[in-house]
Amino acid sequence: MDMISKIKYFRIAILTSVILTACNFGNKGSEASTEQATSVPQIGDHVPNNEVCMVTNIYMGAPQTSVTFEGKTYYASCELCQKRIPKEKATRTSIDLYTLKGVDKADAYIVLVGDHGEVAYFENEQSYKALIAKGNMHQK
Repeated sequence: MDMISKIKYFRIAILTSVILTACNFGNKGSEASTEQATSVPQIGDHVPNNEVCMVTNIYMGAPQTSVTFEGKTYYASCELCQKRIPKEKATRTSIDLYTLKGVDKADAYIVLVGDHGEVAYFENEQSYKALIAKGNMHQK
């Protein structure tokens, strides 16, 4: 990953941290579901789109509230996030870390990339696997 990509990724991580502070991230229902799960995803695993807050870009480990916008379904962890999806394009899109193309989160292949539930979005599984093959990202 070149320096500009690293800076962009770092900025996304900081923004995610700020958003989590404002969001009702402490949803006890989600925590309980995660603890009871028999198979906890590891870094590098594909995760279900409906278990990701697409505003905070965090894997929550339980189904999130769906928000339909322009015929596509996005997922949010709290009321604040639900309200942001139709208003802010940045909550509905991301950058594929391999192709560096824009990705609609509703259609994305989502992978767990951080110890605290951080996720990355890819155009498809092939794009993710190409990034792994290039050695720019570690699998479990």
